[in-house]
Amino acid sequence: GQLVESGGGLVQPGGSLRLSCEASGVMFNYSAMGWYRQAPGKERELVAQITTDGITLYADSVEGRFTASRDNAKNLLFLQMNNLQPEDTAVYYCKAYFGGIWGQGTQVTVSS
Repeated sequence: GQLVESGGGLVQPGGSLRLSCEASGVMFNYSAMGWYRQAPGKERELVAQITTDGITLYADSVEGRFTASRDNAKNLLFLQMNNLQPEDTAVYYCKAYFGGIWGQGTQVTVSS
């Protein structure tokens, strides 16, 4: 199985980005999914989780600003990120809990 993230980039503080994660060869419809991030010099941390039927859970640091969603028909996972701040700068990864599969990551940089 494979997960491929996209949608990262450079954005100014207060801006928005939408990350996507495309799954192939993954039991996507049967798997809870997660978004994680890793900033330089820090450990990878959970950002958001979403169950197979769309129930979400967020880290306190992103609650109210980030929204995870999924399209089971298209094997796609999304992370809408609003009001981005410099501390959100990190490489963002998606993960399929069924099988423990990670994507390669996409860089998000928030800077003026």
